[in-house]
Amino acid sequence: MTDSQIRFQPFATFSAIYDTGLATVAVTEQGNLATGSSYGIGASWGISGTHAWAHTKIGLNYRGDTDVHSQKTYYNAVNQALLLGISHQFSRHTILVLRESAGYFSRNFGLTGLNEAVPFDPGSSLLPATDFFDNRTAYLTTQGDFTFQKSSRLSFNIGADGVINRRQSAALYGVVGAIARGDVQYRLSRKSTIGGGYHFTYFDFTRVFGGTAAHSFTASYSLRLTRRVEFSAYGGGMRVESKFIQTVPVDPTIAALLGIQGAQVIVHRISWTPDLAFRLSRTFSKGLAYVTGRRGITPGNGLFLTSYMTAVNGGYTYTGRRRWSIGAGGGYTRSESVGNIAGLYSGFTGEVSVTRTLRHGLSVVASYSGRQYHSPDFSNYNRFIYQTRIGVAFAPGETPLRVW
Repeated sequence: MTDSQIRFQPFATFSAIYDTGLATVAVTEQGNLATGSSYGIGASWGISGTHAWAHTKIGLNYRGDTDVHSQKTYYNAVNQALLLGISHQFSRHTILVLRESAGYFSRNFGLTGLNEAVPFDPGSSLLPATDFFDNRTAYLTTQGDFTFQKSSRLSFNIGADGVINRRQSAALYGVVGAIARGDVQYRLSRKSTIGGGYHFTYFDFTRVFGGTAAHSFTASYSLRLTRRVEFSAYGGGMRVESKFIQTVPVDPTIAALLGIQGAQVIVHRISWTPDLAFRLSRTFSKGLAYVTGRRGITPGNGLFLTSYMTAVNGGYTYTGRRRWSIGAGGGYTRSESVGNIAGLYSGFTGEVSVTRTLRHGLSVVASYSGRQYHSPDFSNYNRFIYQTRIGVAFAPGETPLRVW
């Protein structure tokens, strides 16, 4: 996704903020979701960039921030997010790639967009992306791949992922996951490659009996349309086996006799679902544009567990030579939960940010982020939240700041 090195650039910002739809894992006396809005102040800091040596490359994107709300002090928090990619070529035929995605947050906007400094797609890392509550969430995904380049055209790869998501509330569920994979790729020409692969995925959840195992078989194709435009896709089928405890209604006579409304049963489900994805990206000397799509499984959002997910995302960043930086992104996710609670849930997200450099690394920054939650099966899940920020930033360097 990048052809040249991006000099490491630190930054710090101070801004006024306004948040709506702040919600803990609680309800009011009337049984409604406890939500609120609040003004506040925020500060953020971070660093991003790339560097390459003779046999090693590294890409880093780190961001931290803290928000202090004037009315809803319960939501004051420090958030951290790290994306790190390292590759090392041991010989002409072998290369090792390590990828790390880690952090914690109370409110999540935009963890999975492409970033020019990081040599991988965060959307492939099973990061929390649709969390409903403003609840403390910690996540860690470690990925490693070893590639053997047998010839100039043929290569083999084996890899593994480890996934941990933890949520503070006892009402929400965490997940421990593991992925093992292997693939073979054959380069048809200097610009195109075909291949095939196998993935095994396993999710085990906290605070509930249940888990999911999935076997996926896919074929892949990638094409470098121009020096800066890349397309890649894979498609196949996935066998998903899940076991969960679910509550089912009982006969009215039994309910009246025992005073219960439902009973718990173990649901064992085996099904097949498509496993598909694509990405089209274009790098510029001044930015990056991309669109991605995916159909597969996800460990859910702590409220819903294993789900079949369909997602489409896109974004664009622009950095002028002198003063302007503009970023925009959005996406749609539709999921069908097959875990502890069965049902459909979906969401739209969008974000736009603008940076205007004044002088000597000092900039004015502004951003707007919004998210619409929707479910045809659970009416109380439907809500819209947004966040606005405006402030000043300092980032020493020759190019305008890219904060988001």
